[in-house]
Amino acid sequence: MALKRLLKYLNIAIAVALVVAAVLVYWLAYRPLSPQSGSVKAAVGARAIIERDALGVPHIAAGSIEDALFLQGYATAQDRLWQMDVLRRASAGRLAEVFGAVALETDREARQLRMERLAERYAAGLSDADRAPLAAYARGVNAYLETHRNNLPLEFSLLRYDPRPWSVKDSLLVALYMHRMLSSTWRKDLQKALLLQGGDAAKVNFLFPDRAGGEPQPGSNAWVLAGPRTASGRPLLANDPHLEYSIPGTWHMVHLKAPGLDVTGVALPGVPCVILGHNERIGWGVTNLHFDVQDLYIEKLDPQKGAYVFAGKLEQAHLEREVISVKGGPPVQFDAWVTRHGPVFREGNSFLALRWVAAETDFAFPMLDLNRAANFQEFTAALARYPGPAQNFVYADVDGNIGYQAAGRLPIRKTFDGSLPVDGSTGEFEWQGFIPFEQMPRAYNPPSGIVVTANQNPFPESYPYRVGGNFSAPFRSQQIRQLLSKRQGWRAEQMATVQRDVYSAFSVMLARQIVAAYDRRGVASPGLADAVKILRNWNGQMDGGPAPLIVTLVYRQLRKAVGDRASPGKGAEYDVPMSAGGDSVQLAPVAIEKLLRERPKDWFSDYDQLLLRAFLDAMEEGRGIQGGNASKWDYGTYNQLVIAHPVLSRLPLVGKYFNIGPVEQTGSTTTVQQTTPRMGPSMRLAVDFADLDKSLLIIPAGESGQILSGHYKDQWEAWSQGRGFPMQFNKVEVKSRLVFEPE
Repeated sequence: MALKRLLKYLNIAIAVALVVAAVLVYWLAYRPLSPQSGSVKAAVGARAIIERDALGVPHIAAGSIEDALFLQGYATAQDRLWQMDVLRRASAGRLAEVFGAVALETDREARQLRMERLAERYAAGLSDADRAPLAAYARGVNAYLETHRNNLPLEFSLLRYDPRPWSVKDSLLVALYMHRMLSSTWRKDLQKALLLQGGDAAKVNFLFPDRAGGEPQPGSNAWVLAGPRTASGRPLLANDPHLEYSIPGTWHMVHLKAPGLDVTGVALPGVPCVILGHNERIGWGVTNLHFDVQDLYIEKLDPQKGAYVFAGKLEQAHLEREVISVKGGPPVQFDAWVTRHGPVFREGNSFLALRWVAAETDFAFPMLDLNRAANFQEFTAALARYPGPAQNFVYADVDGNIGYQAAGRLPIRKTFDGSLPVDGSTGEFEWQGFIPFEQMPRAYNPPSGIVVTANQNPFPESYPYRVGGNFSAPFRSQQIRQLLSKRQGWRAEQMATVQRDVYSAFSVMLARQIVAAYDRRGVASPGLADAVKILRNWNGQMDGGPAPLIVTLVYRQLRKAVGDRASPGKGAEYDVPMSAGGDSVQLAPVAIEKLLRERPKDWFSDYDQLLLRAFLDAMEEGRGIQGGNASKWDYGTYNQLVIAHPVLSRLPLVGKYFNIGPVEQTGSTTTVQQTTPRMGPSMRLAVDFADLDKSLLIIPAGESGQILSGHYKDQWEAWSQGRGFPMQFNKVEVKSRLVFEPE
């Protein structure tokens, strides 16, 4: 009897717990899902509509561009409000306010970079025309926020804070966040400076080539095919920019329609307009230019007085006091000095000032002009005002034209000698202004009918200005061009076969070098002959199996070896990537291939021995990772991807269900599908100018950042299979309709 009562009470307790859990899930996660059908009153000039398709993509129709951007702000907040808030906080150095001390160092660096101060300066200097779209978007975000204060997304409830209203400055902070992510090279400068200390300057400079990437074809992955190369006789444009993975993802899909505006593609959550996509006349895609827009200067600074020497004279640095609020702890205060070159960082006993293009130019917002451009002239006129981050833009239009334009502010330097300038006393390291837009690399209707960009160097040897940057090795761009040139009759749905290509010419070269060294010299070691056989029969595809893993591990050993040769004892520093994409990841393949092909005696006296030593060490490392039988090794397991939600993944028991992965990845840093465990394609786009409704677009997760939305990660399966979804443009299959009536 007692047992029955115990079971009865236990069942009641379980039932109560389930009811409480269901109520909590409803209240915290389901209730915040904003209605996507119905009617609302809002500050619009005329009736406007957000229609969503089966993927949850908002198709916005309004009576004015201002109202369309208002609705874009509202729709983006519906889907990505917490992401937007995190982006502005990350940029401003205000994450510790909600995450606590774990975010303190991230905030400190953002404050030292003066990101919020730059955004404030940008906002104050905007023209009326550039301010208008940003202000309309902010009003839309706030219209959503003001009507949903009591049912915000789950992350706000878990972290127990409310977001402040959105502002023009916040959109500029998000834009600056992207600028910083795509143009931060100063850590690479520190990496190089560390190797120069006690190293061979010529060898260190060889490992950090200013013009890596070969000489140009206008060209991260983006390309355009002219009509004669396509099945329809009209151009095709493809783009798959590679960025660090996140959930929700980098991009928000949107379609904006108003008098004088009809554009679709992807937007950056927090910023109005379409960043990549097409309108009814033209289409465009972008990749990172990788031109170096940052310099570090060694300042002769007295940290007590803020006095420093410039050009032989004493100058006073500007003092900025920063106070970082920390959740659960006392505020942290620090003083930051700013010289004429920029904010000062302390590295050991040195004071280094960071000069950055973003801090030396006014902000312009040409995206609305870009979204409305009807031809190449209007397209380039909009880009002439584009402030950065510096990008490669590819172009095509309905009239059959294709093109390319590099855009952004690029400093004019007298030298790129790789050292850290000391106080600019000779003027040798001072910038001489910015490269005129008219002299930036450009192409229009090239005879080849192909434009390819894959982060490689687009500047010719005869370019009138000094060129330096972290341009990618040419392997990806060459592979894309070879694949596209093999045949004609391309279709939009076939662009993904190129975007997902995982052949690595660099890795094949390295495998052949290893096999040749083994054949010439041989070495007795358990399992080595089997590993050589695996490499000998390998087809160069960086997919599953042991060969890609063996080559990857050998490459890592070689990077450390050449780093040690250039700067004894510091080879591990060259083996560590210093950014999301990895600056030395971009540069190292060029240097290593050149060494192995040319085999200069001043580097190594015996390159076969170098290769075999790296091979032996790589096999030992591999055995520690995946066991003693190399034939059972698997590259996909090594190159696994997990996209974790930054907050919800930490929930006990259920957190893993809000993540993507772990999944095995194909590709490498030298394949067209460029992947690492941290980064990969952030979206895939293919625009068909024969029929814009046959254009394809997909993002890795989904439109919504709300975990109980059906669009939280509904695109992942198609993404992982290499499929795309039709970009509904002229014909939209409406699944929901939210009508906005004037107040």
